[in-house]
Amino acid sequence: MPLTASPVDERRARLAAAHLYAITADAEADRVAAVAEACLRGGADLLQLRHKTLGRGALLGLAERLRALTAAAGALLIVNDHLDIALLAAADGVHLGDDDLSVAEARRLGGPGFLVGASASTPDAARAAVSAGADYLGAGPAFATPIKDAKPVIGPQGVVAVREAVDIPVFAIGGVNPSNVGQLVAAGIRRACMIRALAEADDPEAVARQVRAALLNP
Repeated sequence: MPLTASPVDERRARLAAAHLYAITADAEADRVAAVAEACLRGGADLLQLRHKTLGRGALLGLAERLRALTAAAGALLIVNDHLDIALLAAADGVHLGDDDLSVAEARRLGGPGFLVGASASTPDAARAAVSAGADYLGAGPAFATPIKDAKPVIGPQGVVAVREAVDIPVFAIGGVNPSNVGQLVAAGIRRACMIRALAEADDPEAVARQVRAALLNP
């Protein structure tokens, strides 16, 4: 009888195969869920719940809604910042910023099967995150974006420098949209995060499908 993969192995395999990482924007919960569902139909491999204004009870409720959607789509669910919300909602992982719980602490509390993501804009920061136990990185800003307007843009080549410094998945983040994804692909980048281009799209499903196709088929 063949051995079945463990949940740990399945999560890592899904992460290794991922190309499009959709991240939610601040909006009313029903709108967030609707856009998330459209992105998943469009092929998003990971979905991150990122919401800076919801109260914690409402955030947990939304995380549970998104958990059901990602489970049905076979995608990974990541919660931004809040490890406790991620664990309570049975998410696949958490993404941590500079002011959040450390990667090492999240790794200890989440356990071996729990994915921990971090952000890095330089090779040194990337190597430090990996040493602390990060499973993947978001590298950027790849392009100018009002969400990260205080950070200098590192461009596609900056993302490449981060990716070449580590041996875990690295996703370009910051201002990625259908009009510039070709610049990432030309630099050899096959993984990207999207936020505004999906949240503000008239048809998020079509945008997700278009960008994922570009990442897969240079």
